[in-house]
Amino acid sequence: MIHRICEKEILLSLEKRKIVHIPGPRQVGKTVLVRKIGNESGLKVLWLNGDDADTVALFENLTSTKIRAIIGYHDLLIIDEAQRITNIGLALKIIIDNNPDLKVLVTGSSAFDLSDKINEPLTGRKIEVFLYPLSFSELVNHTSWIEETRLLEHRMIYGSYPEVVVSGDEKKVLKRLSDAYLYKDLLSFEKLKKSSVIVKLLQALSLQLGNEVSYNEVGQTIGVDNQTVERYVDLLEKAYVVFRLQSLSRNLRNELKKSRKIYFYDNGIRNSLIANFSPLALRQDTGALWENYLISERRKYLDYNNIWANTYFWRTHAQQEIDYIEDRDGILYAFEFKWNRVKKAGITKTFTDAYPESEFKVVTPENYTDFLL
Repeated sequence: MIHRICEKEILLSLEKRKIVHIPGPRQVGKTVLVRKIGNESGLKVLWLNGDDADTVALFENLTSTKIRAIIGYHDLLIIDEAQRITNIGLALKIIIDNNPDLKVLVTGSSAFDLSDKINEPLTGRKIEVFLYPLSFSELVNHTSWIEETRLLEHRMIYGSYPEVVVSGDEKKVLKRLSDAYLYKDLLSFEKLKKSSVIVKLLQALSLQLGNEVSYNEVGQTIGVDNQTVERYVDLLEKAYVVFRLQSLSRNLRNELKKSRKIYFYDNGIRNSLIANFSPLALRQDTGALWENYLISERRKYLDYNNIWANTYFWRTHAQQEIDYIEDRDGILYAFEFKWNRVKKAGITKTFTDAYPESEFKVVTPENYTDFLL
């Protein structure tokens, strides 16, 4: 069992009588985590699964009498894959109103409807704890700092999904996971029919990793209009496949505005989509993989440590750029990512003149553990 950092926050939230919502991609270990919490709680647990038709039917036409019958004498209610249940937020509100001492854990593998359905009825009564693929910190705690630094290239190629980490056949597991991404939640939402377009879009985004993404150019490449590309990218975000990083634009007229880069939550999924698991020495995209790995891992670090930051990249029309920027309490922290130890990196004077209070650091394989721990 690999200990998950967010378990402590979940347990504290349950003690505060808050409904705990655990969103995250499929197969990152949500079910394993909540089952562990339930088994170790010492409470009488009612376990429901939104993928079961019987569970969905239970939540139809809820009344106080029906709720008492469903909950019985249970102390902890766990609903896995809650996004399948119609009006789940309203249903949970009714349940809590009738059972104020009941502890509730809810998981969901897509944000298509679930966040809106839960947020509005449960304002002030819910805490959200996102669960990612295994973080660098979790893996260090499970193995050791030495072992994880040795496995850096492996993680950059195969990622850190729990099953991938413990599997002896990473490629097979990643193929199944990438198929689950594409067809389980995404294509069922609004009954999307054009699965081939989504596959082509994901492949196009994979090949543009580390670069600015033009919806118009991507649309021309895969044969759809840019509005369709933007809509599908939004759906991919809500399925926790990718996330966007916007450009920083405050002071300079020549800063790029409304530009974006798109990253994958996991390197292994990205490499699976283009069927490339070659060693780093044989690849042309090592720099892009390094950038995706660091930004996705940093996202986990910030979230799990409750560090509030707005994140960006920066580039001018003259192609001056900075890979990654965090705005924390009004101070800009700029980072340049360099896999090649020989290449020197420095911050452009244009940026320091525009943002004189900013701080700058180069992240390399020699010091990246400081960035992620």
